[in-house]
Amino acid sequence: MILKNYILSIFILIQLFSIHIINAQQQDFDLEDFIERNFPIQDSELNYEDLYESLFQIYQSPINLNKANRQDLQSLLILSNIQINEFLAYRAKNGDFLSIYELQAVPEFDLQTIKSILPFISIIDDGLQSDNRYLLRRILEEENNYLIIRSDRVIEPKAGYDIETDNPYLGSPNRVYTRFRISHNDDFSFGFTAEKDAGEKLSWNPGQSQYGMDYWSFHAQLENIGKLKNIILGDYQLQLGQSLLFGAGFSVGKGSQTVATARRSNLGALPYTSVLETNFFRGIAATYSIHSNLDFTSFYSYNSIDASTEIDSALSQEEYFSSIRLNGFHRTNSELEAKNAINAQNFGGNLLFTTTDQKLNVGLNFIQTIYDRPYFRQNNKYNQFEFSGDQNSNYGLFVNYYWRNFHFFGESAMSSSKGIGSVGGFIASLASNVQTSIVLRHYQKDFHSFYGNAFGENTRNINEKGVYWGLEYQPFRKLSISAYHDQFIFPWLKFRADAPSKGNESLIRFNYKFNRQINFYSQFRIENKERNVETLDESNLYGLANGQKRNYIVNLDIKPKSIISFKMRAQFSEYLIKESYTNGMAVIQDINFDFGNFRLSTRYSIFDTDDYENRQYVYEKDVLYAFSIPAYQNTGTRNYVLAQYKFSKNLQLWARYSQFRYLDLDSIGSGNEEINGNTKSEVKFQMMLKI
Repeated sequence: MILKNYILSIFILIQLFSIHIINAQQQDFDLEDFIERNFPIQDSELNYEDLYESLFQIYQSPINLNKANRQDLQSLLILSNIQINEFLAYRAKNGDFLSIYELQAVPEFDLQTIKSILPFISIIDDGLQSDNRYLLRRILEEENNYLIIRSDRVIEPKAGYDIETDNPYLGSPNRVYTRFRISHNDDFSFGFTAEKDAGEKLSWNPGQSQYGMDYWSFHAQLENIGKLKNIILGDYQLQLGQSLLFGAGFSVGKGSQTVATARRSNLGALPYTSVLETNFFRGIAATYSIHSNLDFTSFYSYNSIDASTEIDSALSQEEYFSSIRLNGFHRTNSELEAKNAINAQNFGGNLLFTTTDQKLNVGLNFIQTIYDRPYFRQNNKYNQFEFSGDQNSNYGLFVNYYWRNFHFFGESAMSSSKGIGSVGGFIASLASNVQTSIVLRHYQKDFHSFYGNAFGENTRNINEKGVYWGLEYQPFRKLSISAYHDQFIFPWLKFRADAPSKGNESLIRFNYKFNRQINFYSQFRIENKERNVETLDESNLYGLANGQKRNYIVNLDIKPKSIISFKMRAQFSEYLIKESYTNGMAVIQDINFDFGNFRLSTRYSIFDTDDYENRQYVYEKDVLYAFSIPAYQNTGTRNYVLAQYKFSKNLQLWARYSQFRYLDLDSIGSGNEEINGNTKSEVKFQMMLKI
């Protein structure tokens, strides 16, 4: 050990310059910038807030490299199979890491890779320096804690705040948000989140499930208590297998990360801290180590869900619900009537076997869902095979096998309807600079999984077959190329497609890093998907036609060694269906200033789009741990300014002003959200306090 420390010290001194760079990265990490660089596709079908929240949770509770297994490492969505193999081999040969800087000695780990994973990893010594203090003392003295208080509002008045309107908003236009969390990796986590959306009323009315703030979430987690590896009380998510039955927010889908995002990782039970008010569990979950190779996870959840309820007047006068409301808004009397309208019980478990060398793991999943009243959707042609009733069961089996630089994975499951869903494939590192992935999926039209989020084109895993191929190639250090092609079929009818339909999607992206200060990428994506179009006769029937959407992006980042940095971006899209052609564009200029404790971020952009199909999604810098990706639509300008001041290591403040100005509109929005005029402005303030 003494010799190892001596050699490592010499190595660190030789690498002093690169360490300085790593230190700078560690102190100046921008999570939004990380997501934009690694997952730069912007589309309404991807839940960016959930992705942001997921990466934020890893950032707040970094992975301990001295305990990390293959699943933990691949969950970072950055490392290749070769890099993971080399890391595990190095640790097995040399023992626990003494410092993060030792990563520079791991084969295949270049400086860029280390910089990318650094915010999500830690080194914890479980030997002589392990923490033997009582739990309460560890909690009270933990430095990893924060309290966030945030408020924002749209300045212009909306129609819903006029008391003369038919269904007015009951509360103020201010959105209020607060979050507290204290945690230590592999030990404990406690926290709560509370939010009042704009238009919601601050009220204490337990009869309508109102307790001051409209939404509350909380959790308490303990880890590694003997054979009890994990226990969570409160709100949590489950991430198991390929997310066919249990999918937390760690699934990215299709993007410029064309290989690593094709698979899912076994992360087990995770605290839920988001303000998204659906698709989480509330109750208890625990993981127990039956044997060194066998873990058992069990859970129970009782949660209330927003829904539209109706009375079956024709038959039994029984009450049922016809839809689940996902937006979480409770601003009007009608929205409050739908709040917590139904109750859902979920229980089940997972049995996971892992070989000692971690090259094989096999898992069995089960979940039973029970609603307190039946679910009957509206009788449309395309949803005849959707779930109906008050109970659903899912049974599933998943496998992960690692052989050399290949990772083979798969999962199959069956629902109460006897419908089957299956997904599987492999990821291969063919060389240190070449990776590829193949994913096949088949989700039958009567397969019902309420909490799944497996790889696919649809937002839910139902009525879909597909084959996906991804490739990442780095011909030399400065240039990287990523591409994918996805071919899919929808065997049954779906929304806006009154017949079985098909489609495909392809992407190619070139990224060139001139040096540490200048980075350029260009990206092209094309999607073909069949949808309804009106026929020429007067029968009111629809036929199918292929709709083709093309997206083009060029982006240049310039970050000189000074207080100022620039980002220039241009986006263009085209949409073609039958004889119709429309397009849209956006040009964005960012100028950012960094004066140390004070930072200023600005943007000015112009956009011009013909229709909804050509709306432009663009990342925007926001206050810490908030996420902004608005749609630029119609014709106009978009600008914002974001100021951040760090008073001390325990107190930071943010202020943000943003505005849309439309050249072709006299009013914005509709219904209660309508604004008279052509501008929509928003202000936001946030304070972060470490206790």
